Amino acid sequence: MNVLTALISAALRGALGPAPRDERGLSQSTENAILLAGAVAVATVVITAVTAYVRGHLPA
Repeated sequence: MNVLTALISAALRGALGPAPRDERGLSQSTENAILLAGAVAVATVVITAVTAYVRGHLPA
């Protein structure tokens, strides 16, 4: 039975060919760069807001 199963699966793989490549989306390095840029932008906004708040509440 194992030989028959191996022959059938090999025949199906040969007939169907390799699976098509899924080329949707970005590469991993591009995705990481975009996420890093987003994180830096959020951090910059938070730091700017906290700095403005603290400077606004300092005694003159």
